[in-house]
Amino acid sequence: MQRFLLAHPAHFIALGLGSGLSRVAPGTVGTLWGWLAFLVLQLWLGPREMGFLIALSLPLGWWACTLTARHLGVADPGAVVWDEIVAIWLVLWLAMPMGFLGQLVAFGLFRYFDAAKPGPVRWADRLFKGFGWRGGLGIMLDDLVAAGCTLLVIALWRHFLG
Repeated sequence: MQRFLLAHPAHFIALGLGSGLSRVAPGTVGTLWGWLAFLVLQLWLGPREMGFLIALSLPLGWWACTLTARHLGVADPGAVVWDEIVAIWLVLWLAMPMGFLGQLVAFGLFRYFDAAKPGPVRWADRLFKGFGWRGGLGIMLDDLVAAGCTLLVIALWRHFLG
């Protein structure tokens, strides 16, 4: 699989620069990598630049996930984690500033919504299944909906408890 990772730039991106190759919970590992990458990127990028990076990462991810899924012959491969990375960036970008505990809660909420796929996340996951442009969009969309659910819970938490 490491040979596959380096065979095409889309694979490298979609597999989360290798974080998706984890044998155990690749989605969680990809999300952890995204969290760490966000914290490092914050050292050099302000909120506007981070928002621009996220905006660029969405169509880039759509392309990379579409191509990688096609090359693997699987509609939504577990090793493709770019969707988790960009989604956790979106959550952290919109929810910051918050300390480690808040970030940990955001991480846990996002992983719950992404893995359990309740209601709207399940709908988004099923909406665009398959290969071609639909497949890449489907890979990205359910994680963006999971990010939206996470942000809604954080907003409610801050409103009622903060």
